[in-house]
Amino acid sequence: MINVILFGPPGSGKGTQADFIVERNHLTHISTGDIFRKNISQTTNLGQLANEYMKKGQLVPDQLTIDLLENELDSFSDTNGFIFDGFPRTIPQADAFSTLLKTKNMFVSFIISLEVSENELVRRLLRRGLESGRADDQNEEIVRNRIQVYEKQTSVLKAYYLNHLPNIVFSIDGERTIEKISNDISNILSTKQG
Repeated sequence: MINVILFGPPGSGKGTQADFIVERNHLTHISTGDIFRKNISQTTNLGQLANEYMKKGQLVPDQLTIDLLENELDSFSDTNGFIFDGFPRTIPQADAFSTLLKTKNMFVSFIISLEVSENELVRRLLRRGLESGRADDQNEEIVRNRIQVYEKQTSVLKAYYLNHLPNIVFSIDGERTIEKISNDISNILSTKQG
């Protein structure tokens, strides 16, 4: 089983690369946003609790997020592993996530960070906003703020993982073609499977 944490700011191509990783390695894609939406739509107890926070514009507390994540992991008994998309986002989440994985006799195999400059991200997101009509991608100030929030959160996490698991942290230049990035990721993942 391989478990991958994939980091990348908005506009880095993280979603595209996550899809390739899932397809090539037959992994299960885990996105906390998707888990929240699924539990809310199914009106599970945890989903209703999460919805109370989200309706107020508040972050879902770490323990509730971990509980939802644990339920999701338990629902996939037959998988080659997981790709965790955009999670953990904070050091307390990383600590709780590590504890959760230990209780399940699982571990993180790779941490991959897509690195893209702020100006390139802004260019991509504004273009995406024009093409898709997504309001949050059409205002440069909002776009730059989202990137700054991401950087504040994940720069701390990268340092955390480099300190705790330095041999499995990989930074990838995300300003090249989709194919080159995808090939780099494949080469990294094949080191564990080969």
